[in-house]
This record gives sequence, C-alpha cells and structure tokens, in this order.
Amino acid sequence: MSSQDALSYYVVIPAHNEEEFLADALESVASQTVLPKKVVIVNDHSTDGTAKIIDEYSSKYPFFEGVNNHSSDEHLPGSKVVAAFNKGLSLLHNDYDFIVKLDADVVLPANYFETISEVFRSSPDIGIAGGYAYEKNPEGKWILKHPMDKDHIRGAFKAYSNSCFQAMNGLRTAMGWDTVDELLAQYHGFRTAAVNSLKVKHQRPIGAAYNIKARRSQGKAMFLMRYGIIITMIASLKMALKNGKLRIIRDNLHGYRDARKNAVPYIVTPEEGKFIRKLRWKRILRKLI
Repeated sequence: MSSQDALSYYVVIPAHNEEEFLADALESVASQTVLPKKVVIVNDHSTDGTAKIIDEYSSKYPFFEGVNNHSSDEHLPGSKVVAAFNKGLSLLHNDYDFIVKLDADVVLPANYFETISEVFRSSPDIGIAGGYAYEKNPEGKWILKHPMDKDHIRGAFKAYSNSCFQAMNGLRTAMGWDTVDELLAQYHGFRTAAVNSLKVKHQRPIGAAYNIKARRSQGKAMFLMRYGIIITMIASLKMALKNGKLRIIRDNLHGYRDARKNAVPYIVTPEEGKFIRKLRWKRILRKLI
C-alpha cells in the first residue's frame, strides 16, 4: 500500500514519567511505513526526563507535538490516562480516518499503521483495531501476553475509526475505559479486529502498576458500566483465578459497593447498560456450555 492509498490517522500518547521507554516508542512511530498526520505526546505531570525527550522528538520530526497536562504524581490506570488522552485530543481536528491511543512504553513493528489502515479499509463495520501484546520473560524472550478473548484490543495500542469514535462519544474517563469502549462499539454496530501478525512489544509488564486502589477502581468501573452484582462477582472471580490472587475479589467488590453506596454516576445509559449485561451473560453462558 502506498502512502497515498493509506488512511489518515492521528496518534495521542499520554506519558507520565516515561523517561525509560518513551524514546523507543516515539522512534517506532517515526519509523512507520505510513506516517501519521500528527502525534501529540502529553507530558502528564512528569518529574523525570520525559519532557526533554518530548522536546527532542518535537524538534526532530514536524509531525510530533508536545503538550503539558497537570494532574498528579500517582501512576494509576484509568481516569488519569484518559484525561491526558483527552488533553491531546483537544489539539486535533476531526479530519482523520482513525485515531490511536498509544502508551509510552510500547514498541511497534514498522508496518503497524499500514496494516491497521488496511484493516479499517477492509470493512466499514470494524470500529476498533490493534495488534497483539508481547512481554519479555526472565530469559529475555518476547512472549505473547494477549487476553484469552482474542478479539480484545489492549488499551496500550488501540485504534478507532472516526465513525466508531464519534458514535460512542469518545473514551470514558474511568477505570475500565478499555472494556466499555469495546462494549459501546458493539452497541453501535461496530466490531473489533485484533491482528495477530502485529506483534507489539510492551516494555512494562501489563498490570505492573496495579495496586489495591487500582483493583477497587476496577470494581467501581463495573458498577459504572451497570454490570450488576452477579456479573461483577463472576468477572472478579475470573480475574482472581487468572492472576492467582483471591484478594482481587474482595477489592473489586469493595470498590463496587462503595460506588453504589455513594451513588457515583454511571458512565453508560440504561439502554447501553442493558445491552452490556446481555452481551456479558451471552459470553458467560457460551463458555459454560
């Protein structure tokens, strides 16, 4: 595919204290066979050398642009990262075919966005696309770390078609944003496409920054997505078994109960919530039968 035939795209990269990995991520974007229209790197309250790296790449490549965002020092997944993403998004126009939320600790293969462009071109009902995540094991080998749900796209490297992104009204500023986006995409008639030939190196182990506060936020997110207590318990049990940590169940339910007690506003409508529960039950029953 020539660059003239490829779809146009923007990339937004939230970066909080990413001095160790950011240059590798930016270099992999700058080396793409099909380049983006613009890359916005959001310096999200960093206290290390992140700002210097952003300045270096913004000077070196005209399609890179840095912006500062003031938040907190805490490296907590969820609302913080989406808020930073939205800061970068505010600098962009709506004249794109797809938009990408990219983590600052990933390394992409050179044909990544050329292939993503081909995926979106292949079918108008594909709303979210991405590759597969790989992590380095103790022996130094890159091994697959993709979820059991092979259609799920990791939040670290998600691409959204313009029509899908607009239909679901962007990303939700809450923990679990990278689950509810795919559910809302399906609600609006889109599907996801995970490309196993696109091997993305995730340099920081997935979930490494998760602690008790993050796990409680996960339970809160299940409440905000209108899962209901039964689906929340099943999802928490699955997470606990997968990670070998039974305390995940306790922490998730604690977060769910707190959100319900404090009547925290939902992030989906009643109609969307009904669709989400129906979809979740369908997947649960399919695995049981």
